[in-house]
Amino acid sequence: RDEERLGKLIDQLAKAIARNREQRDQQKNERKPGGIQRKGDAVDSVADATFVGRAFQTLKGKLKLPVRGELQGRFGSPREDGGVTWKGLFIKAENGQAVRAVADGQVVYADWLRGFGNLIILDHGSGYMSLYGNNESLLKQVGDATQSGETVASVGSSGGAVESGVYFELRLEGKPFDPMKWVAR
Repeated sequence: RDEERLGKLIDQLAKAIARNREQRDQQKNERKPGGIQRKGDAVDSVADATFVGRAFQTLKGKLKLPVRGELQGRFGSPREDGGVTWKGLFIKAENGQAVRAVADGQVVYADWLRGFGNLIILDHGSGYMSLYGNNESLLKQVGDATQSGETVASVGSSGGAVESGVYFELRLEGKPFDPMKWVAR
């Protein structure tokens, strides 16, 4: 049910983002003459400002994870409590540690969500989103712009997590995909 709630939330956010993008594009066109368009392992490497200003889709194989810690849950593997498989990663980390944005984006959700605790979701454009759950506190609000490496939350164990850490997901058009395929080795 928690996964279903998250899926519905992501769908709603994607629709709202698309509407806002269409409105912005329409406003830009109105301002341009003639409407012309222009063109379990240790995690040691943590997101930083390296990718500020870079389009998310150009970062495949280069991303750094949002927090330093130990990978406990991996995309596609079964959860210990049974049921569904992991749709992202769980990175066990020290309580209070900084959770960093993996790329430039805009906060589209920053609130409590059952099963995910204090959750922050960033829109990176072109249908890409990153999700950071189980946080102790959220340091950004909906509408805030974020840069790669910027602290957006602090590690915690909210949402029923047994251990302190961050639940991290990447999604394209609302569908989760393996973050490890995007992370630099």
